[in-house]
Amino acid sequence: MTTEPQRSRAVFSTEDFGLMKEAVANYVKQIADDPRSSKFSNLYHRLGRLG
Repeated sequence: MTTEPQRSRAVFSTEDFGLMKEAVANYVKQIADDPRSSKFSNLYHRLGRLG
């Protein structure tokens, strides 16, 4: 008897990605003068491709 590995389950829903994208967009506005803002801006765009 062989057992197949269990199928992995998604951690986030499509709606979750939209919520995270909105939160990151607001945070980017708050830290606009911070050098890290470009990293969060990139994250925002990656989330957009996922959700």
